[in-house]
Amino acid sequence: MKLQPLYKLLFIAIVTVFASCVDTLDKIGFTIQPENDRVSVGTDTLYVSSRTIQVDSVFSRTKYPILGEYIDPVFGSIRSEYVGEFYYPESQAFKDDAIIDSVRLTVSYSSIIGDSLAPMRLAVYKVIGELPKNHDYTNFDPRKKADMSAPLGTQMFTGRNNTYRTEIYYSGNTTQEVRIYEIYTKLPTSIGQSFLDEYKKPDHGALKNTDTFRKFFPGLYITTNFGNSTILNVNLTSLNIFYNYIDPKGSSQKTDTIRTSEFRLNITPEVTQINHIQNNNNRLLAPNDKGTFVKSPAGVNTEITFPISEIYSKLTNRSLNQARFIVYALPEANQDEKVKLSPPDHLLLVNKDSLKGFFENRRLHDNVTSFYASFNSETYSYNFGNIAAMINYYKRQKNEAFDLTYYLVPVDITFTTTGASYYSQGASTPTAIYNQMKPSAVMLENKPEKLKLDIIYSSF
Repeated sequence: MKLQPLYKLLFIAIVTVFASCVDTLDKIGFTIQPENDRVSVGTDTLYVSSRTIQVDSVFSRTKYPILGEYIDPVFGSIRSEYVGEFYYPESQAFKDDAIIDSVRLTVSYSSIIGDSLAPMRLAVYKVIGELPKNHDYTNFDPRKKADMSAPLGTQMFTGRNNTYRTEIYYSGNTTQEVRIYEIYTKLPTSIGQSFLDEYKKPDHGALKNTDTFRKFFPGLYITTNFGNSTILNVNLTSLNIFYNYIDPKGSSQKTDTIRTSEFRLNITPEVTQINHIQNNNNRLLAPNDKGTFVKSPAGVNTEITFPISEIYSKLTNRSLNQARFIVYALPEANQDEKVKLSPPDHLLLVNKDSLKGFFENRRLHDNVTSFYASFNSETYSYNFGNIAAMINYYKRQKNEAFDLTYYLVPVDITFTTTGASYYSQGASTPTAIYNQMKPSAVMLENKPEKLKLDIIYSSF
């Protein structure tokens, strides 16, 4: 008996069945779905508008103030000064038989904006009234609380002066050396003598604790009164009172010896410190068909208007799946790279009605009323990604066509990294968002082809 013809017939039958199955599967997605329920996907483009707006002041509860003045040929001027109380630790004490030698103010900083070689002059004034405890905004004028008749001391400096110390920071297996520059300003020895006289009183007089001390010595106002090319990012401000004292039998021969010591107080987060910022933004606020601006600190923001009303009718029976938003910046080709203001590291896109209280209440972005984007130096842009959740949220809240107004605000962001290992860098999550106090500025494109929402929606 020959089996070969049977095998051929069996093979042909299997191929025929398989082919018929494939032909059926090609159409199964539509045959099981009713004709009226088929998904329809569409795209659209929504062009948005923008303008530059003035910032009166910003919330600034910072322990790192900025000091100085800088005039940028494109973005205008920034002037900054600060006033602060000094924290008095109860463990602070004078040695017995102290004799005041000298007093100075030390301003420490590690980075600058502007020209590092241009001369500037620091000036220190005495505060004559208690500083407001809850005023953390940059429009506070320190001169209203200071004796402006004459400075307690002045000191010329440059951004990269010759007085510095080196600190070493360790991170994992790496080390980093950082230069901490210092400006020493000589103050009257009478300040130190008044401290010593008060300390010698019963129970140390007003030097008993921080509350009584701030009434005795309300603080100092630190500003500049010469130069406009440098702004310092201040790390620490210290009041140093140097004195001599007799150490009984302190020498190697067991005889009395004269030694030196220091009574040191710092401006710390535990006490009041207010950074006063002034900007000249006239050029940025003038009509401009090329772009809008953002500038920090307390400079200008860009206002974005999303005309959702133009697509509202399309969204009534459709689902909005994607709305991509990218803001493109414009480089200033003619500026000196060494001294120019750089674009902000991050921008916050926040609803106009949600900005008040955002920083005061330490809120984070919620990807509905607020988003953030980081600056990409390769594309020179801020990519906010898909902001469809914003439009969908307000669509549910409102029963009629609407537009949305948001602000672009320069911010600093603190990130926390989790899941880091030898094989992975881990994931970074924002844990705090602050108004950016470091000077920065950039022009943002406002041409329709650049400032838009690329939309994808679906319907059944």
